Amino acid sequence: MAARNAEPLMRLIWTDPVTGATGYLVVHSLVSGIATGGTRMRAGCTMSEVEDLARGMANKTATFGLPVGGAKGGIDFDPKDERAFGVLERFCEFLRPWIDNHWVTAEDLGVPQHLIDEVFAKLGLDQSYHAAIRRSADPAQTLRRVQAGLGTPVPGGLLLGDVIGGYGVAQACLGVADAWEWPVEKTTVAVQGIGTMGGGAAWYLHEAGMRVVAVADAAGTLYRPEGLDIPALLDLRDAYGEIDRSRLPSDVQLLPRDEIVATEADIFVPAAISYALRAANQGEVKAKVVIEAANAATTPDAEAGLTARGIPVIPDFVANAGAAAWAWWLLLGEVGADHTDSFLRLRTEMRAKVALLLSSWNLDRIAPRTTGLRLAETTRSDATTPETARVLVIP
Repeated sequence: MAARNAEPLMRLIWTDPVTGATGYLVVHSLVSGIATGGTRMRAGCTMSEVEDLARGMANKTATFGLPVGGAKGGIDFDPKDERAFGVLERFCEFLRPWIDNHWVTAEDLGVPQHLIDEVFAKLGLDQSYHAAIRRSADPAQTLRRVQAGLGTPVPGGLLLGDVIGGYGVAQACLGVADAWEWPVEKTTVAVQGIGTMGGGAAWYLHEAGMRVVAVADAAGTLYRPEGLDIPALLDLRDAYGEIDRSRLPSDVQLLPRDEIVATEADIFVPAAISYALRAANQGEVKAKVVIEAANAATTPDAEAGLTARGIPVIPDFVANAGAAAWAWWLLLGEVGADHTDSFLRLRTEMRAKVALLLSSWNLDRIAPRTTGLRLAETTRSDATTPETARVLVIP
């Protein structure tokens, strides 16, 4: 199984000749000659971080039965720097052989989907799923299907491609409530991060009737024990996902950013940065369960401490895999432009997997990550057995 110390297939280091920024591509595994995984940009990004993320992608694809491997790109550069677009463009241009033939990438921390699609357009490519689209029987038709799916409007005035990952995280939270027979309306949630993933999760949890009592952005934590008005807060975000404090209701408490970890809530959703929960702060967690919406949100030491305290961690390769799984269902023609079909499939698969992970936890205190890795390995083994292998065929 792709445990946390498993070695990747390939590591690549790139240095930007203009800014000196460092970029990384890690391919953990190739299946059908393809690996999938987003590209992130943040100051301080490291090779070991990108390795962890690529390993997580390999586990996501295996857990959800996708006939592709896992990879990740990362750039050590500030995405708010005015030179960031040029850095991303040169990174992708350098990696053109992988982008053309083997690596299907997408948005990640610091790199929204529209930005990476702009880079691909400048390189003469149609969309960041290019390596898969060009393999299809009818690339033009597949591109139209992908663009239609990503651009499908959903209730609330957003687009399906922007919310599907957060919707999946919300379903993981609702799956926990189901498994533990918690009344949805009495269940409380704290969300660290209010961008694409955290904001989407908070939106759908609020819509489902859960009380989102705290959210945190880069400027601090917003807390209201009776529950926050999530749609109103999301409308106050700027281009960097930070909420305008000057327009907040008077009953919203302003707390330090790191206070989100210690919020009194049933569920804690780290949806911002990798390694948000560490050995030094895991003891502050008061939630009954942690659901990783951010990739590699919990360090091994922190997870061991939480597990010992009776707090299970639903791992990222299950909880936040919705966007990756859905993108491949779209590529494979298994879902289309009807958002209700996409929501139904993701809701069904996510809740079933969360139920499996918590069943092992409830019965034998087996950590959800352990159960999830066993599931991924079983699926991965089936994929290499001739009679059960799933072949990558893109219509």
